[in-house]
Amino acid sequence: MSWEVLKGEKGDAERFIELLKGDPVFAFAIGNTKTAEVPGITVAGANPELIKFTPPADAELLHYGHCKIIPFPPATPDGKPTPALITYTALRTTGVPFFVVDSGLMTKPNIPYFDIAAPVGENIAEKPAMKIEEAKEAFERAKKLGEMLSRISDVLIIGESIPAGTTTAGAVLKAFGIKAAVSSSMPDNPVKIKEEVISKAVERVEGIDSSDPLDVVAAVGDPVMVGVAGMAIGSTKPVLLAGGTQMAAIAQIIRKLDEDTDIAIATTTYVAGDETADMVGISPDVPVIAADPMLGNSSKLGLRAYAEGFVKEGVGAGGATLLAYARGMSSKEFLKEVERSYYEVVESKM
Repeated sequence: MSWEVLKGEKGDAERFIELLKGDPVFAFAIGNTKTAEVPGITVAGANPELIKFTPPADAELLHYGHCKIIPFPPATPDGKPTPALITYTALRTTGVPFFVVDSGLMTKPNIPYFDIAAPVGENIAEKPAMKIEEAKEAFERAKKLGEMLSRISDVLIIGESIPAGTTTAGAVLKAFGIKAAVSSSMPDNPVKIKEEVISKAVERVEGIDSSDPLDVVAAVGDPVMVGVAGMAIGSTKPVLLAGGTQMAAIAQIIRKLDEDTDIAIATTTYVAGDETADMVGISPDVPVIAADPMLGNSSKLGLRAYAEGFVKEGVGAGGATLLAYARGMSSKEFLKEVERSYYEVVESKM
């Protein structure tokens, strides 16, 4: 089967899949946190200097099929391609409309985008991620955007891109009292580095009034959390959070802010199978669906790496894969199209 329910009732998951057959809209929230500057914490960029360009480059790839802000698609240091390639393929083949949201970028993409005026996130090991006033103002703007996008959709799909986002997710979960076993873009999850950053962040804000989740996010989270949670709560339609353990943390934020928001999570089977993470355990009581892009069957070495534990998720890849399947593509057809995208975006430029 090309997808499976990891958590929740199968009927609830199937309801979201039916909605994907109607008129979905994909929103892509992108931002930066200086937590990504901690050595060894992320490989979301070919080198540390390029990390800040990863989110806008991902957004440009979705729009154009290539990047403008940098001359090549985002990749790991050894050349594993960005998961934006998977999402680009799903959006290209389904024709579903999508919108990019600046949720705290260091560098702006060369595309049309919405801007919720969120600040760039600070290094949470050293200082609060954001000023609480800035976080709450950006949250309110994101709510308005979510409401607007939901007027033209049956279901709002939200993806994200923020290097080191699994670390800030772990910090928010720990501040909420939830065991923070989060995923990584590397097969060898740098758990020790993440735990050191998370411990410093949470110790620094011990005694924070966690009755207001946005206070916690402003202290130890990141600006993309603000944008995604705001859009989800503002939406008048069901919301599919497309991502891995970062979206699980955001789902916890959403549940603490509004118990009635209709949400589900769609991730990849690569996150679901990550033994260093606990996708089911850290998710709140919402449907969690894992879609399999079948990249392990690819003839392309860079794509097969996903099935070997590299990258795993990002840019809404799991939700985008589920979208393609819901709208009638077989796993073989989708893999063929992803390989076509890989050739056009990556191989033909080598």
